[in-house]
Amino acid sequence: MPRLAHAGRSGRALLLRLVLLLALLGSLLTLAAPRVLAQDSPDAANSDTGADSAGQLPFDPAAPADSLIPADTSAQATVSTTDPEWEKLAKRAETALEDGLASTAAFEVLRADLVVWRAKFQEAQTTNESRIATLKAQISALGPAPAEGATEATEIATRRAELTAQLSRLEAPRIAADEAYSRADSLISEIDALIRSRQTRALLELGPSPLNPSHWPGAVAELGSTARVVMQEAVSVWSNPSTIAEARAAAPAILLLLLAAALLLLRGRRWLQLLRNRLAANRSLQAQGVIGFVISIGRAVVLYAGFLAIQGAIEISHLAGYHGSVLVGQIGRFGLMLAVSLWVGSQVFPRDAGGMDVLSLPPERRTEGRFFTLVLGMMLWLIVLVRAVSDYEGYSDATRAVLYFPVLVVAGLCLARIGQLIGHRPVETGDEAQGTAYRSRLARMVGRIIGIFGILGPVLAGIGYQSAAGFLTFPATVSLGLLAFLVVLQNFVTQLYGLITGKSDSELHEALMPVLFGMLLVLVSVPVFALIWGARVSDLTEIWARASEGISIGDTKLSLGQLVTLLVVFAIGYAATRLIQGMLRSTVLPKTRIDAGGRNAIVSGIGYVGMFLAGLLAITSTGISLTSLAFVAGALSVGIGFGLQNIVSNFVSGIIMLIERPVAEGDWIEVGGKMGIVKAISVRSTRIETFDRTDVIVPNADFISGTVTNWTRGNLTGRILVSVGVAYGTDTRLVESILREIAEAHPLVSLNPAPSVTFAGFGADALEFEVRAILRDVNFSLSTKSDIHHEIARRFAEAGIEIPFGQRDIWLRNPETLVGAMVPGPAPGAAPPTVSAPEPAAVAPAAVRHDRLDAASNPSEEQAMRDDD
Repeated sequence: MPRLAHAGRSGRALLLRLVLLLALLGSLLTLAAPRVLAQDSPDAANSDTGADSAGQLPFDPAAPADSLIPADTSAQATVSTTDPEWEKLAKRAETALEDGLASTAAFEVLRADLVVWRAKFQEAQTTNESRIATLKAQISALGPAPAEGATEATEIATRRAELTAQLSRLEAPRIAADEAYSRADSLISEIDALIRSRQTRALLELGPSPLNPSHWPGAVAELGSTARVVMQEAVSVWSNPSTIAEARAAAPAILLLLLAAALLLLRGRRWLQLLRNRLAANRSLQAQGVIGFVISIGRAVVLYAGFLAIQGAIEISHLAGYHGSVLVGQIGRFGLMLAVSLWVGSQVFPRDAGGMDVLSLPPERRTEGRFFTLVLGMMLWLIVLVRAVSDYEGYSDATRAVLYFPVLVVAGLCLARIGQLIGHRPVETGDEAQGTAYRSRLARMVGRIIGIFGILGPVLAGIGYQSAAGFLTFPATVSLGLLAFLVVLQNFVTQLYGLITGKSDSELHEALMPVLFGMLLVLVSVPVFALIWGARVSDLTEIWARASEGISIGDTKLSLGQLVTLLVVFAIGYAATRLIQGMLRSTVLPKTRIDAGGRNAIVSGIGYVGMFLAGLLAITSTGISLTSLAFVAGALSVGIGFGLQNIVSNFVSGIIMLIERPVAEGDWIEVGGKMGIVKAISVRSTRIETFDRTDVIVPNADFISGTVTNWTRGNLTGRILVSVGVAYGTDTRLVESILREIAEAHPLVSLNPAPSVTFAGFGADALEFEVRAILRDVNFSLSTKSDIHHEIARRFAEAGIEIPFGQRDIWLRNPETLVGAMVPGPAPGAAPPTVSAPEPAAVAPAAVRHDRLDAASNPSEEQAMRDDD
């Protein structure tokens, strides 16, 4: 009881703490967030957007993604290609491209205006489309135009002229829109090429080297000047009575924000950790992983909210000054970088190796990984701070290079070490080694690339290529963080799926849904990776515009929406076909008198017809004319003539087999020296399962053009043949009677026609008999033969009938040679044996003497006989 009471009190205390934490977060969002979000960043307000400075990094993690597209982007139903505004814009763009003196920002704005007009012209291309199609159909209904010198009826000629004139008037706006669209698209392409060339030049531009000692005094002087200005502003602000009065008026809000920040930073993460321990107690590993992931995100949010509260409190007080506001504006970003780096480090290099451990590293390596991840995040924030201060103060390129270099060096070393940790992921062995080999190779490749970037960045920065160094180091850092987030999110979804479905870890490796979700994550992250590595938003929108515009197939354009419609309609038709097949296979056809092979042929035929109709409906639903695919059919026919002859032959043979049905599923057949049971007949081949339980794939053309033995076609009856021999002198009529009785007594032997017994002939060793019987089911021929053999052996033994077997006498030539070979030789050191005259050999058998006499009369045979001896 005391333990339960203590647990109840601690639970209520934890709940009270969480309620207080939520209340503080609400007050934080009410007081700090609007002001922080509404205030413009000083570095953004004072940055030079008109030119690309060589000292600035092309990648700025702090730069806002402002859209340059005007608000009014809706295309009008009708637009005039001779609009003065369009002509003015097009000429201005052509002049700017010829001069090449406008800034990159100006070209971006100009490009956005051209995109709006291009969208209008694209929509104008479909003006009067239905009416034009109607007119073309009417003209086609009048028949072909008369040839030169020929005439036609006056009414038809007049009507043809009227329709042609109407068609010309309706097609004129479309033609003009096509021309204007091509002009706008060409201008956009030229602007994109110009901007990319400028970015490339800025990336490869050589600036001052930070290793040159002559640049250090200037950097120290500029940095000291900034520090003095900040201190003077702080003293001036704190001595201003009006500023102090404003701070006192806002004191309650300031104190509330500071209190919220203190609780969030000092106690919030601990409270969430206690909550995690309570929720994960006595839970499965999957549940612990899911709960830990959610709580870890909450801890990161609490940490960021604490720093955001500090920033809001300082901004409300107005005690920072103009220069100090640049530093104050970085407090929230510092909290964000700190929270993200701690979260990524704890997920990729966890303290406790559990379900979320993605690298399987030892504890000391995981500790090292968390440290370098934290330092790398701080370097990323520090470069943002240096960039903001440099832009606000207008530092020289040499000062920027000197300030950037140590940050780049530390970030590069951290990247290189993290790359080594990722590349040293242990290779798993066992049953799952094949599944993890690809991940291990991918991890090693990523680790090597990250390590190369970490080393190459500081080297380029030391030479003076500041832009190239920043382009390699910091996009690689952000990409590594995004990749880690995707991997951790994939693991979380896998654990969540296993928790919902109740599948074990081994079953989750074979599950399809987590894999599909991972593929979706990869597809969604591709544009984000492109933006990280310097792609512009306009580049992505251009790709989307090209995809939406579609590709041309004949006279028809297939857009992305039409492609989706095609896939959806085909999927619906395919699903409906499978549904009808399943209904016929399980409900309708079993109630008919059609055999199994016929039912399978009907179901397969309906499947082919259904897929053909689904494809036809999908094509026509997108508005693609089948006549537009004539060139595809022509190319396909050429391919069939050269390389697809066997495929088409097998396909046609499969159709013939389904219609004619010389072979059906379940038949016992023999084709090409292979014997077995037909298991499946597909459109290209037939699968046969042999009696050794192996599958043989036979092309369908072999069934049509070759010889096939079908043992069970039509019925299951078949004949067996059993042979047996008896000794000479046995009563042949008795043998015949016994064999007939044995055959007729077997239950599988048909009595109509009755089995027959024949006296086959006189063999070398026995009198030969054959039993011929018809079986009701030829599939049992082997077992029936075995039963008859057993019964023959039993009945013959009872009747005293002998089943003879061949006997042979062995004659040895020159037996004295064998006897001599068997006499042992003298022992070492012994006296040589006494040689005595051999005794007269016994008279050899007549057969042996005869062989030797024959051999003596033929010298060649005698030599061969000696060789044999």
